[in-house]
Amino acid sequence: MAKAAKKAPSKTEILTNIATASGLNKKDVAKVLECLSEEIQKNIGARGPGMFAIPGLVKIERKKVPAKPAQKNVPNPFKPGEVRDIAAKPASVKVKVRALKNLKDMVV
Repeated sequence: MAKAAKKAPSKTEILTNIATASGLNKKDVAKVLECLSEEIQKNIGARGPGMFAIPGLVKIERKKVPAKPAQKNVPNPFKPGEVRDIAAKPASVKVKVRALKNLKDMVV
């Protein structure tokens, strides 16, 4: 019989594991993670440079996606011979997170 899939650790479990490994108390670890979150927000926010890297793990980037105009009478790829209309999409901002080499090597 197959084993049940393991769940991702909860925030409390992460805080406890880091506190145990580093010798800090859980409040200090929680404050560090909160400060990291604020730093990411400052850097990828509208006034920041648009990117933030956690060295050796991930690179987080803000990407501006331009608006797409509406299209009429576009061939439907699912029903040949039929046409459809595609609604316009407004411009948006998306967040792209890329794994860096060290993180990729951890998966192996």
